Amino acid sequence: MTTIITPRVHDLGGGFEVRRAVPSLQARSVGPFVFVDHMGPATFDPGRGIDVRPHPHIGLATVTYLWSGAISHKDTLGSEQVILPGDVNWMTAGRGIAHSERTPGHTRQQAHAVHGMQTWVALPKSHEETSPEFHHHAARTLPEFRHNGAWLRVIAGRAYGEESPVRVFADTFNVAVDLAADAELAIENEHVERAIYLLQGQAQLDGADIPEKHLVVLDPRSRPVLRALTPVKAMLLGGEPLDAPRHMWWNFVSSSRERIEQAKQDWLDDRFGHIEGETEFIPLPEH
Repeated sequence: MTTIITPRVHDLGGGFEVRRAVPSLQARSVGPFVFVDHMGPATFDPGRGIDVRPHPHIGLATVTYLWSGAISHKDTLGSEQVILPGDVNWMTAGRGIAHSERTPGHTRQQAHAVHGMQTWVALPKSHEETSPEFHHHAARTLPEFRHNGAWLRVIAGRAYGEESPVRVFADTFNVAVDLAADAELAIENEHVERAIYLLQGQAQLDGADIPEKHLVVLDPRSRPVLRALTPVKAMLLGGEPLDAPRHMWWNFVSSSRERIEQAKQDWLDDRFGHIEGETEFIPLPEH
């Protein structure tokens, strides 16, 4: 029995919506993924764009993938990178990092579209306090294949006989999918936990309609067939289940509540470091 999850919608203004499917009451995680956000699709007028002020993370890795648009990443390691469609930005927070995400200046000079996914992967307990790192992988470096109207890119982990160059800490299943109308894709069953997020288009799973902008958690060991009725954009995600329950508070993920309390104090005490060129920051929430 598949589970269909309706995301919570957050309107960030100007028609830019983010839909959060995980965590939810139906799924606290899917494989190592503890956070699944769908950004857009949206079109910004000239002069407008995304402005996520500096904020901290611990105990996780953020994974950003775009179908359209551009986002500039800056962090306390000194990394500065613009991500474009098809690229992967993987930021391992480990024991602590802060970053900002903004629309590049040259992009916001004109009307521009943004559409993508940002997910968080909980690090295994043995790596929760690993050193923070940032890695950018250009679209051309990712394994991809096209067959009978299906175009797949392996974002992270392994899938369909291919393995992404992105360093992962647990068995991971993460694939960007574009299907032409009437194309079909059998979803492999090599991973313990799997889900599909339908970003755009009309599709069926084993002949049953699935709603656009929803997450479908798949039955273990099943091998359903995804069929596109119109052109479709989707993301497959999942992998190895978590090695222990995780606590989540704001941008912090940890197997220890005490560690999250420490991270709160570290942000209040400005211990996460400085991001070059940034003067703003997101204050610690009161609740």
